[in-house]
Amino acid sequence: MDLLDSWTARQDRVVRVGAAEAVFASLRGAIEGGKIPVGTRLDSETSLAKQYGVSRTMVREALRSCTALGLTATHTGKGTFVIADRVAPDLKLGKYSARALVEARPHIEVPAAGLAAERRSNEDVEALREILQEMSRADDLQQWVLLNTEFHATIARCSGNGVFEQFLSDIVDAMANQSNTLNLVADRRAESGEEHARIFEAIESGSVEGAREAMTQHLHGVECALSTVVPGGKTPPGLIP
Repeated sequence: MDLLDSWTARQDRVVRVGAAEAVFASLRGAIEGGKIPVGTRLDSETSLAKQYGVSRTMVREALRSCTALGLTATHTGKGTFVIADRVAPDLKLGKYSARALVEARPHIEVPAAGLAAERRSNEDVEALREILQEMSRADDLQQWVLLNTEFHATIARCSGNGVFEQFLSDIVDAMANQSNTLNLVADRRAESGEEHARIFEAIESGSVEGAREAMTQHLHGVECALSTVVPGGKTPPGLIP
């Protein structure tokens, strides 16, 4: 039994609710604590799922977040390796970084929310309402993340501006990765729910300024959450004005 096998064999099986969060916290703690050294190849998703008593999907979410934090890297055909024992100064979210999203989203989503309040139809309002209702019932993180990106994409569509809609379509995967990682590190689904509700209420009532302000506050909340993830409790230079 090697070092990794010895460590994983001692880990408690985790329950389905919060499974991805528990696996992620366990792996991150072991990597940052030196129990799984840099250079180690992690066990396969199937093996880790069996060791933790969870599904491969839960393990995949946890590993994706470890990669986003810069702790691991996955190489096709070779496996997932530990490449650092400290969180990187910027999150890797696939096509775009956290820094890129934080810098760009306010310039698109704030005006999009304002236009959505001005131009939304009754059907648009009901679509947003249904998404929020589904989010409030979702106890699975992956389902919540998908609904979260759908909520933002729907607002862009409601704006009636094709450029805004295309932008959201382009960053949807990075947004999902960011949301998944943030909620595994510091679950802010309750806060997001309240912020989303304020955005929806402003759009429903046709308040352009209210929608813009609510979206601004929501994106600021996301930015603050990011500041708890990166080293030293600070966002990378340039993220906070």
